[in-house]
Amino acid sequence: MARNRYDVDEVLEDSFDLGQLKRLASYIKPYGAKMAAIIILMLTSSALTMVVPIFIRNVMDDSIPQKDMKAICIYGFLTLLIALYAAFALRMKIKTMSVIGQSIIHDIRTDIFSHLQELPFSYYDDRPHGKIQVRVVNYVNSISDLLSNGIVNTFTDLCNLIFILMFMFYLDVKLTLVCICGLPVLAVVIFVIKKKHRRAWQIQSNKQSNLNAYIAESINGIRVTQAFVRERENTGIFNQLSNKYRKSWMTAVKYNFAMGPSVDIISMVTTSLIYILGVRWILAPNAELTVGVLIAFTSYIGRFWAPINTLAGFYNSLLTAISYLERIFETIDEEVEVKDAPGASVMPTVTGDVEFDDVTFGYEPGHTILDHISFQVKAGDTYAIVGPTGAGKTTVVNLISRFYDVNSGVIRIDGIDISKVTLKSLRSQMGIMMQDSFIFSGTIMDNIRYGNMSATDEEVVNAAKTVCAHDFIMEMEHGYQTEVNERGSRLSAGQRQLISFARALLADPKILILDEATSSIDTETELVLQQGLARLLKGRTSFIIAHRLSTIKSSDCIMYVDHGNIEEKGNHEELMATKGEYYKLYMSQYEFLNVG
Repeated sequence: MARNRYDVDEVLEDSFDLGQLKRLASYIKPYGAKMAAIIILMLTSSALTMVVPIFIRNVMDDSIPQKDMKAICIYGFLTLLIALYAAFALRMKIKTMSVIGQSIIHDIRTDIFSHLQELPFSYYDDRPHGKIQVRVVNYVNSISDLLSNGIVNTFTDLCNLIFILMFMFYLDVKLTLVCICGLPVLAVVIFVIKKKHRRAWQIQSNKQSNLNAYIAESINGIRVTQAFVRERENTGIFNQLSNKYRKSWMTAVKYNFAMGPSVDIISMVTTSLIYILGVRWILAPNAELTVGVLIAFTSYIGRFWAPINTLAGFYNSLLTAISYLERIFETIDEEVEVKDAPGASVMPTVTGDVEFDDVTFGYEPGHTILDHISFQVKAGDTYAIVGPTGAGKTTVVNLISRFYDVNSGVIRIDGIDISKVTLKSLRSQMGIMMQDSFIFSGTIMDNIRYGNMSATDEEVVNAAKTVCAHDFIMEMEHGYQTEVNERGSRLSAGQRQLISFARALLADPKILILDEATSSIDTETELVLQQGLARLLKGRTSFIIAHRLSTIKSSDCIMYVDHGNIEEKGNHEELMATKGEYYKLYMSQYEFLNVG
């Protein structure tokens, strides 16, 4: 699909959905009591600090003219106590809100990661992994400050504005009206840049996603890059993406920084007017305004515009966060195509009878991979599936594991429709060995034990011996405790497959699926491995997909799949006798090996 590219931008939402903020509120709700306590603490601190300018007015207009040192000392001591309380409240707010903010971030990140674990393979096929990773890490981190400080600051600042206006009107009504005359101008500024601001951050998030996708792709493909001497070309592509990200960032922060200077300019103009008018009113005959009131009022001016500046900053953060929330919740809302049906039961311990009953399936509408196929496998039998590339061999085993749901028809295990049981109870009784042998970072012991965490060290070693992995593991510097990197880069392809084989077998599955399990193993090792597998496959229902037909000759049944249908079915001798498609495929391999 077109979106599975690092240079393709994601679709931008035109309208803002308030439902996203409601969803964010659902993450905040569990911490509401602690946040309320901090808000009360900050409001009491703010209310007390509002009294300080009144102290200044009283000192200037009464205590100093009357030379009342006792009153001056009392006002000074009370101001000190208020300052200490304000410092204590600020410390508690920073400490508590940092914990709450990071807890909310943890909850969101856990939800998005848990959801990613359940999404179908098609989701990961359709988009670069770097674009998925940036949502879990960068985008979630980007809303951290909003949650840690923005919410409490916004609520307390709004309350502070009310407190300040009350005190300002109490001191002088005319000066207060002059001060707030700049607010309509600020409202116009916000209205003008609002939509451009949000769009700029949406574009920036896209460019960041593209850059992250290309970095991840380049790291994963570094061997191919160096093999084909593509370093310079790749650096050029990186520079283009990085420049686009830089330009989008500069555009976005341009709108961010437009708010702060706008508030500063408006506040400076209104403050200048207050000084000019205030001095004139003080010097006027029969003046009602005193020097103490003017000094106290100017103290409130800074307090009045500071929360407005903070609120403007919160508005910027909110618009920025919304562009990230859109991507975060978009991922969480991604539909889980394969999930437990309502009232799904737990799959009982299976014996291994498998039945496909008129099954039709396609990955995309209008493109059928399997067309009304039916077959039955008895418990303990080994079924091999062969056919040309793209015929649907892997699709058959993917459907047994319910990595995808069938379009029509029914798949039964021991007579039970697998769509009616829980995924965990179904897959926990299967061992799956895929062609792409993924190795996780950690020890070899941990990688083999991945499918059965309760297995003992002895059981891990026995599984490794069965698949002929024990010898090469013991030759490594720390044996089973040897650390391997992500994707097993220090291991050969064959060694990775053997470890994956041991992992699948250790799970002690009732149904074993081997999808090209020996494709990267040398012929000599494969011959030894077949002896161990023969013992292990006994008593289990097994499905084997293999291109090397010599490895499946002893299977109880071989199905030749092509064009979405089962063209032939039988054991090796029966299919060779009919001289059909399997015969032709087998003889072509036989002749190729003889020529080689």
